[in-house]
Amino acid sequence: MKQPRAWQRMLSGRRLDLLDPTPVDIEIEDIAHGLAFVARWNGQTFGDWPYSVAEHSLLVEQIFRKSNPAAAPRWQLAALLHDAPEYVIGDMISPVKAAVGLGYGALDDKLTAAIHIRFGLPAVLPVAMKKAIKAADTVSAWLEAVHIAGFSEAEADKFFGKQVPQLIKGLSIELRPPVQVRAAFISRHTELMSKL
Repeated sequence: MKQPRAWQRMLSGRRLDLLDPTPVDIEIEDIAHGLAFVARWNGQTFGDWPYSVAEHSLLVEQIFRKSNPAAAPRWQLAALLHDAPEYVIGDMISPVKAAVGLGYGALDDKLTAAIHIRFGLPAVLPVAMKKAIKAADTVSAWLEAVHIAGFSEAEADKFFGKQVPQLIKGLSIELRPPVQVRAAFISRHTELMSKL
């Protein structure tokens, strides 16, 4: 029986094997492009543009930096790339991840390791950094829920925890065309890579 195709051709020309991803087949332009076109919340958000995973990643990195001002640029980069595997596997909402089971997590872990190695990060992040990035991700989810996904603050508090007012002050949700978000993601990546 013929083995099903498990690779995806990227716009850069790379072929990324989803079952055995290698760092040499990963390009930031492919990540930025894919994430700029993947909608968070399954597209169930207000606004003229979908809220993309690329936009979310930029916000998470900003929150991480605000929460961890002494964090080295490499950990800021890890925050920016925290959802990078979604450029090929999409953004599954938590209920779908639970229904799919362990296979999704294993695929995500393999892609994350290859992406991290490609950009000079450890394949597996230190636990403290992973927790700090997850905390920033949760703050972002709360903001998104309240500002663009139709949640009340009480409902968002229930699912994502009550937020510290000083941390969320001055943060905003941006909805931009994919081409602008892609450029902003690449620009921030380039800036962080220059500091490593």
